Amino acid sequence: MSLNICTSLLLLFFVNSVWTRTVRQVYDEMDPEHWSHYTSECPRECFCPPSFPNALYCDNKGLKEVPAIPARIWYLYLQNNLIETISEKPFVNATHLRWINLNKNKITNAGIESGALSKLKRLLYLFLEDNELEEVPAPLPVGLEQLRLARNKISRIPEGVFSNLENLTMLDLHQNSLLDSALQSDTFQGLNNLMQLNIAKNSLKKMPLSIPANTLQLFLDNNSIEVIPENYFSAIPKVTFLRLNYNKLSDDGIPPNGFNVSSILDLQLSHNQLTKIPPINAHLEHLHLDHNRIKSVNGTQICPVSIAVEEDYGFYGNIPRLRYLRLDGNEIQPPIPLDIMICFRLLQAVVI
Repeated sequence: MSLNICTSLLLLFFVNSVWTRTVRQVYDEMDPEHWSHYTSECPRECFCPPSFPNALYCDNKGLKEVPAIPARIWYLYLQNNLIETISEKPFVNATHLRWINLNKNKITNAGIESGALSKLKRLLYLFLEDNELEEVPAPLPVGLEQLRLARNKISRIPEGVFSNLENLTMLDLHQNSLLDSALQSDTFQGLNNLMQLNIAKNSLKKMPLSIPANTLQLFLDNNSIEVIPENYFSAIPKVTFLRLNYNKLSDDGIPPNGFNVSSILDLQLSHNQLTKIPPINAHLEHLHLDHNRIKSVNGTQICPVSIAVEEDYGFYGNIPRLRYLRLDGNEIQPPIPLDIMICFRLLQAVVI
């Protein structure tokens, strides 16, 4: 299982660089005689690098509207402008677009013409961070793999907006204005290949409903979540990285085996209201519990396997895999209890 998870994460984090490098190699072999033609097609407000003719750089130009995009463009950079609207007209010839960066503009939902985005059939990456959106824009291109909508004013997710986005692997909605009521049981329906979901820095008081089953990374930091429902993670059996820092979790809000989940390798519970370490699984590798209200640590109690059993298996059995433990900002006094070291033999760092 760990091998499958690592493979999936490598695909998620490195696909961009591999793809871009391959594309660049193709461009480098193009005939320089064609470069003058590419330059003549370049919008006067933008920059078209001869060595990368399928990219169009229009960032930091004070633009108020999207210029006409040449047909050859795959990568479009429009961040840091004053753009308020996205209309269909500038993209009429841009049928090969893969990547659009529209971060840090002034785009509103009313300013997006219906169909302007969904008609970009080959678009894979859409960046609309730091704009003035109040809801997730719709309709969206069905081939999208990454959708980044952080730092807007989003408080509403239209029904069915994600239903056709089966290729989406990353959805970033952090630092918006989402309430629990915005996340219904069918909100994420259709996101069958989602691997990373970021809903940090919103106004959630409950764990979101119906997270896609293939999710590997779930980020819920800086909300007001108080309770983990019983068996919550059984519906997302592949979750590997879980961040719940800066919430309002207390001991009473966590079921007895709430985090005893074999798939979780990295668990972050910093800046909550815990007074004791919750039960963990032997597969967990990184545990962040700093800045809670923990007064003491008993290695025998928190050890996910019996120390006697651990002695029998040695380093070749089911010994706990914890390598990093952070406990600073609590009321724990050094030294580190010896039974912690006996249980977690693979520990490489303890911050106390």
